[in-house]
Amino acid sequence: MKKLIAISQHQIEADFILRNAMVADVFLLQWKKADLVIANGRIIAVDSEGNYKAKHEEDANGRYCIPGLIDAHIHIESSMLTPEHFSRILLPHGVTTAITDPHEIANVAGTKGLSYMIDEARHALMDIYYMLPSSVPATSFEHAGAILKAADLAQFTKDEQVLGLAEVMDFAAVLNGDDDMLEKIQLGLDNDMIIDGHAAGLNAKQITGYRAANIHTDHECVSAEEAIERVTQGMFVLMREGSAAKNVRAILPAVTAQNARRFAFCTDDKHLDEIIEEGTINASIVIAIKEGMDPLQAIQIASLNAAECYRLHNVGALTAGFQADFVLLDDLETMQIAAVWKRGEKVAENGVMLSSVATLTEVPASILQSVQLPNITVEDFKLPLTQSLVNIIEIIPHQIITKKLTAHVDIVDGEFVPSIDKDYLKIAVFERHLQRGTKSVAIVHGLGLQAGAVATTISHDSHNAIVVGTNDEDMATALNALQEMQGGLIVVKDGKVLAQMALPIGGIMTNVDAAIATKELHAVHEALHILHPTLSFHLFLTLSFLALPVIPTLKLTDTGLFDVEAFEHINIEVK
Repeated sequence: MKKLIAISQHQIEADFILRNAMVADVFLLQWKKADLVIANGRIIAVDSEGNYKAKHEEDANGRYCIPGLIDAHIHIESSMLTPEHFSRILLPHGVTTAITDPHEIANVAGTKGLSYMIDEARHALMDIYYMLPSSVPATSFEHAGAILKAADLAQFTKDEQVLGLAEVMDFAAVLNGDDDMLEKIQLGLDNDMIIDGHAAGLNAKQITGYRAANIHTDHECVSAEEAIERVTQGMFVLMREGSAAKNVRAILPAVTAQNARRFAFCTDDKHLDEIIEEGTINASIVIAIKEGMDPLQAIQIASLNAAECYRLHNVGALTAGFQADFVLLDDLETMQIAAVWKRGEKVAENGVMLSSVATLTEVPASILQSVQLPNITVEDFKLPLTQSLVNIIEIIPHQIITKKLTAHVDIVDGEFVPSIDKDYLKIAVFERHLQRGTKSVAIVHGLGLQAGAVATTISHDSHNAIVVGTNDEDMATALNALQEMQGGLIVVKDGKVLAQMALPIGGIMTNVDAAIATKELHAVHEALHILHPTLSFHLFLTLSFLALPVIPTLKLTDTGLFDVEAFEHINIEVK
């Protein structure tokens, strides 16, 4: 403290000065031509007079300098990378802090999975904070690899990396006063934590119930009207732009100069190839600017708003006393990034990390052997029907919500037969954690496969094995191959594996670095175009959300077809 005070009073040199920058003041929404004075990883002054000296200097040459960006809600596992590797693909895009929910690995491996993620994040150069999973499993209508209650989460509440309770997805449990759910919320409140929401499709009355439970945020808005309702009731709205769900443009009309401080940006789920190509929060800023938002307003939403939402009082702004996380831009409107500093140290330049990979945490053996599928045959995919009028899951490209479609399908010998022409395909979910033997088969429309099958062990949030296909043989081949490689992504045609990406850490993450993982993922995506030549949406991410029974409207769990609005299983045949 003595050193920092002495520097502030020009008595001794600072560690570093970025000179001649156009510094973003996200409190007053102004640009200021100034020097950024740094010591001990903190900002000592934003100096317009040029009176400070430092051991090291760099000239910004009038370029824009903005605070490090903050992703207000993301599941690291959706990148398919470990936390340390994840940080290395985010930092070059100016994202220096992330608030994450590790419920993906928690659904697979419980508290062991949580401990692994928290420990692994300590190696990361960026700041990674965690929210404790509130819904493992997401509902009681499916089987996950673990069940987490308040007593299981209590051991993590004092960890400095833990900020609160993650997205409360089981809205029925909240509104019905379920004791297990309320105990988790109370655990968070007793430890002065933030409670994240997950209010997909909830109306104003239901939001009022969420607020009565002290639920603070929602990242599931898909319209401006929904966003306004939540802000009106005192919530923060996290505008999401991920790989499957892209909602920023739809929500932006709700943001005004008067209410903008109640909004932040998040990605929720985004695959590593898209992160590498376009980043995350920086891409949301570009969208906002293109839609007419003042750049400073968008930057404030992407930094200070997120920091204050999660009570991170030392990040999100460039002023004295704040952590020296900042980004130098070559171009403001396109967010072209020249360099990124974390705690006063330059960590990335021109899109490239400047440091080597840190030592990774050892992965527990139980997490590396998490896929326990039986030997699967074509018999497992039979779908007997007594009538042709059925309930069908209809996907919406670029969204994780679905429609409930009622239509007539083809039946041969009393069984459903897929139709490529009508785009009615088979979809199946198999429990893969504890050899329970549960499975379900249904019908999906909109995925558009012309041949073969696609399967993955990434199926939110319980992460059972999910497969869609045009024929039973390829579907069986795909799932058996997933078992052999202990989880991942796979594309099959005519009984042959066209491409695969192994994800041995819980069946949802890889232990290779981003460059190798990206090549594998590109190969899988190229193979998808063999099955679907005109594919224009993220098929794997869309598929992975078709098993999540808290997102409207119709989903498939290992225990059957689930109507989210009715919050109950329904028959495939229309009664």
